[in-house]
Amino acid sequence: MTTKIQIAIVGIGRWGVHLLRNFLAHPQVNVIAVLDQSLTKLAAVKSEFNLDESVLLATKWVELEQLSDLTTLAIATPASTHYELIQAALKRGYHVLSEKPLTLDPRECQELCLLAEQQKLILMVDHTYLFHPAVIQGENIIQSGQLGDLRYGYSTRTHLGPIRQDVDALWDLAIHDIAIFNTWLADTPIQVQATGTSWLQTREPDRRSTRIFSLSDLVWIKLIYPSQFCAYIHLCWLNQDKQRRLGVVGSRASLIFDEMSSSPLTLMRGEFAQQEDLFIPINQSQETVEIDKYEPLKLVCDRFVTCILQNTPSATSSGWVGKNLVEILSALTESLNQGGIFINLRPHQRQLLQAGKPVQRTGS
Repeated sequence: MTTKIQIAIVGIGRWGVHLLRNFLAHPQVNVIAVLDQSLTKLAAVKSEFNLDESVLLATKWVELEQLSDLTTLAIATPASTHYELIQAALKRGYHVLSEKPLTLDPRECQELCLLAEQQKLILMVDHTYLFHPAVIQGENIIQSGQLGDLRYGYSTRTHLGPIRQDVDALWDLAIHDIAIFNTWLADTPIQVQATGTSWLQTREPDRRSTRIFSLSDLVWIKLIYPSQFCAYIHLCWLNQDKQRRLGVVGSRASLIFDEMSSSPLTLMRGEFAQQEDLFIPINQSQETVEIDKYEPLKLVCDRFVTCILQNTPSATSSGWVGKNLVEILSALTESLNQGGIFINLRPHQRQLLQAGKPVQRTGS
């Protein structure tokens, strides 16, 4: 009989409550503690989930350290707190599932990934969209070549809030679409660009830093991949028109992931036939792609448990995957802070590019 994983949920805001719900329902997990600074929130989840009296409701980290049987943490706190919390957890010998982003600094991400490996612990990041059935099925379609030659991609992620005080719209929203594009293309960008606008919250700029210095409410992103495929991303948390839509355009078809639709994944076929100087659309059709029905976060939690029990890092959303995404976000912040210049992400050639003039890719 497999011993159950003894887990504590750290942070029970909007997302932490969902993690708590899923881990309470998991047959191989015992939730033995919930940590949050708010006594009101702790009382609310105790009532909502009818938590057993044996579950520790803690307001301080030191209280968790007294639990001799604790082995695992699920962390859903503000991004600015992740590094210290995850570092402390790994040093205590706890496996960690962290809300995205892993941290706000790729150097901190690398340190945590190496620490997890040294401690032989699982460090996984909750990039929930990578476990979404539409994203998984979309990857299969694109990698099978059904779209033809890939041309470009685009996405829009807008709504009226929620407004964050610790990160801007770039760090809060872009990570989802970048993760999906990377997965669908089986690649990562070599150059990035970002511009943004702040209306609600501003800070004094520090152009010497690649850290966030203004909380941009609107962000426009361009990602350039090794194949010269370009993805364009529109982000705004001050927009009454709620959209969650991402597409990849190919020479024979486009694949659309529209989270707001009752049929979220659509394959739109069509291409051109040339007749003298004219280009005539042909072979046009539209197909709703059937996907499995399940809650992506439930799969995240289950995969995390499996990784712990099998002592195998997540191939989909390990700490190293989280580090790669934080590197991209940091480069985008650097571009944003410097007025939208292109940033080169090639590891051996990390440099600023001339504004509006991406360098030509060389080598393989």
